[in-house]
Amino acid sequence: MDFLETGLNIASFYKQVRTILIMEKDDFLKRLETEIKILKLSHYTLRNYLDFNKQLLEHSKRKPEEIEKQDIKNFLADKMSAKSPSSNIVFMAAIKFAFSNLLGKDPTAGIKRPKKENKIPIVLSKEEITNLINSAGNQKSKFILQLLYSSGLRVSEIVSLKSSDIDLNENMGWVRKGKGKKDRMFILSQKLSKKIKKFLEKNSGWEYLFSKKNPLTTRNIQKIVQKAARKAGINKRVHPHTLRHSFATHLLDSGVDIRKIQELLGHSNISTTMIYAHVSVTELKKIKSPLDNL
Repeated sequence: MDFLETGLNIASFYKQVRTILIMEKDDFLKRLETEIKILKLSHYTLRNYLDFNKQLLEHSKRKPEEIEKQDIKNFLADKMSAKSPSSNIVFMAAIKFAFSNLLGKDPTAGIKRPKKENKIPIVLSKEEITNLINSAGNQKSKFILQLLYSSGLRVSEIVSLKSSDIDLNENMGWVRKGKGKKDRMFILSQKLSKKIKKFLEKNSGWEYLFSKKNPLTTRNIQKIVQKAARKAGINKRVHPHTLRHSFATHLLDSGVDIRKIQELLGHSNISTTMIYAHVSVTELKKIKSPLDNL
C-alpha cells in the first residue's frame, strides 16, 4: 500500500469517526429537546440549553458520555471567560440539566459557580418615557411602548398577549402562563384602553393583540424600542426591560406599596422587587442630612 492510498484510508477513517460523533451529538441534543418539551420549559430555556450543550460538545470533540469536569473547565476558560456571570450560570445549569437527565451524571459537580452580579437597573425619567413614546415609528409601535411602560410586562409576555386576555372596560388584563408558568393580572392605563379599543375595532379577527396570526418576535419589539430611543436622543442603554424597570420605579416613587409592585411584576420573591428600592430617588430626597440638624 503506497503513501497516497494510506493517506486516503486515514482520511476516510477520520471522516467515518466524525460522522459517528455527529450522529451521537445530534441524538443527545434531540433527546435533550424532548426532555425540555415534556417538562414544558420556556422557549428561551429550550434555546439556551440546546445551544450551550451543542457548543460544549463541539468544543470538547468528545462523545457526550465522555464529557468530564475538566471539559467543562476548559470550555469556561476558553469560551465563557468574557461573558457575564449570568451567562456562566445559565451555561452551568444547562449542562447539569442535560447530563443529569440523560446520562445520570453531573460533570459540573464541584465547579464553583460565579456569583450573580447585582446591577442596579437603568431607569428612564418620565420625560424620557414621553419622548420615547412620541418617537415611535407608527401607531402600533407607540401602543407597544405604552403597554410595556404602563403595565410592566416582560417582552415575552407582550408577544403572547391576545385580545381575549384583556378587559378594556376594567382596565386590566391577564398574563397566561408567564415566567414560572404562572397566570397573573396586570393593570392597563385608562388612556391606553380607549386607544386599544379603537385599534382592535379596525383590526378585528386578529388572534394576537398586535398581530393577525403569528405572534411578533421579541426581536421585533427590541428593534422598536431601540429605534425609538435613538430617535428620541436618549443616551442610555434602552431595551424593553428598561420600560419594566421604569414602571416599577415610578410606581414606588408615587408611594405604591412594594408588595403590590411585586404582584404586578410577577416576582415570586420580594427580594427581586427590592432592587427598585435602591433605584428610587424620590424617597431618598426626603431624608435630611444630619448636618442640617446641628
